[in-house]
Amino acid sequence: MLFDQEPSESGFDREEILAAVGAAAQFELAAEALSLDGQGELPAVALFTDGGSSPNPGPGGWAFILRLGVGTDEQEVEGAGAVPATTNNRMELTAVIRGLLHLDRPCAVQLIADSEYVVKGLTEWLAGWKKRGWKNAKKKPVLNDDLWRILDRLAAYHQIRAEWTKGHAGHPENERCDELVGRVRAELKDWPG
Repeated sequence: MLFDQEPSESGFDREEILAAVGAAAQFELAAEALSLDGQGELPAVALFTDGGSSPNPGPGGWAFILRLGVGTDEQEVEGAGAVPATTNNRMELTAVIRGLLHLDRPCAVQLIADSEYVVKGLTEWLAGWKKRGWKNAKKKPVLNDDLWRILDRLAAYHQIRAEWTKGHAGHPENERCDELVGRVRAELKDWPG
């Protein structure tokens, strides 16, 4: 089963994870390849993410920017997608998962997100949820546990440091991700199907 997969040298079954997060190519702005060749054993990358739905729940979108290197050797790619019916938290989680899936080998990832739910989930809550059998502190099932289980496995494959940034506060990459989310959501509304 997907959620029980352990990380391996070759990573994860990307297609199975994409199916689990509801990937729909017709609603996506596909990211170009990010070359990790010649980057040593554990390349350092920055992952900027955003996601949301409006209304919540309702049509949503996710976006990520991946950056490798600094200065003249810098490489950057971005990806985004829309989902017809979802929630803010699911889109925030999907943005992180989709960004991590774009890395074809283990990396040291600096995650910058405006979602306290994602950052606290990764840094504070995840270990307790797992220890309690995917129950929260109130002994209720963890919301979005399907996505958290995927993110848990990806976090075991990569080395992730999560950092929160205030949304809509002028952080350039966060603003770009927010714009991408708005763009894919607008395109979803215009979709003829």
